[in-house]
Amino acid sequence: MGSERKPDDVRRKKSNDLQNLTRLVMLGLTVAAVVREMRLPPDERTWNGVVAGFVPYDFRMPTVERFKERVWDPEGAHVISPHVFGVGWTVNVGRVVALIRHKVSS
Repeated sequence: MGSERKPDDVRRKKSNDLQNLTRLVMLGLTVAAVVREMRLPPDERTWNGVVAGFVPYDFRMPTVERFKERVWDPEGAHVISPHVFGVGWTVNVGRVVALIRHKVSS
């Protein structure tokens, strides 16, 4: 009786499982990036680079210039860029807006 699952419950559980897996992967990548930096001599640590062969990380203090470059750069070549702080990618909203404006105007 009480053990019957409704379709919404199954979907919600799958969604939670995917979120938990994503969090676990991001935590693992963050730990790997920190370990990578800590293995370097202190004067060689840059606190930014790539982990797992292709995932960018940047643990330097964020700056306005870096924020503009990665989050609001309408003239930038890429829609996806490395996070301003942390592991992974972010959307260059400035580029997306520029592409939409160009598409609407033509």
